[in-house]
Amino acid sequence: MRIGILGTGTLAAALGEGWARAGHELAVAGRSPAKAQELADRLERRARALTPRQAVVDRDAVLLAVSWQGAEDMLRSAGAADGSLEGTALIDPTNAVEHGVGVVLTGPGEAMAQRIARLSPGAHVVKAFHLFPSDHWTRSRAGGEDPVTVAMCGDDPHALHVVGELVRDLGAAPAVLGSLDRVRQLEEVAGFAIGLAFAGTDPNSAIPRLPPAAAA
Repeated sequence: MRIGILGTGTLAAALGEGWARAGHELAVAGRSPAKAQELADRLERRARALTPRQAVVDRDAVLLAVSWQGAEDMLRSAGAADGSLEGTALIDPTNAVEHGVGVVLTGPGEAMAQRIARLSPGAHVVKAFHLFPSDHWTRSRAGGEDPVTVAMCGDDPHALHVVGELVRDLGAAPAVLGSLDRVRQLEEVAGFAIGLAFAGTDPNSAIPRLPPAAAA
């Protein structure tokens, strides 16, 4: 696939490395052209540094790997309001939560992914990759270890399929929770996990391990 990456931080690098190994073509952009070039060089021949607007043109998917506070500025730089992302799977891994506490900071009933969708007319926003830290995607895992599940929300079936394939390329399993109407619930899960982690509790210990049939 042809993937655009908006952002040059640790998540952009971690997912970019995995997708480069899987053979995808990457375009990297950020607020700093120098940092974009540095990341593209790190990803070697599978990546090149471009401007934000160039990085989203003719892509199968675009990863918005910036802080939630910087999402609007980055989308503006990419020309999202002008329809530059129309028809594109736009992956939102942002967490609009209070640092160290986990309280969701978007308005009542509002989800960050829905805000991003409003800022990007015509884009097919998929919430994904917001529940695991960046280093999860770069560390070695023991043989036989079960793949993690990447929970996703989105309205467009094709975009969900595209992002699901990118999840599998990283050795994980995709699971669709529902449409963007349910994405606030998924974002609250991140706040729950972050809050417990900063309080010194393993979030995994607070989630019952039920077999899938138990939910039926």
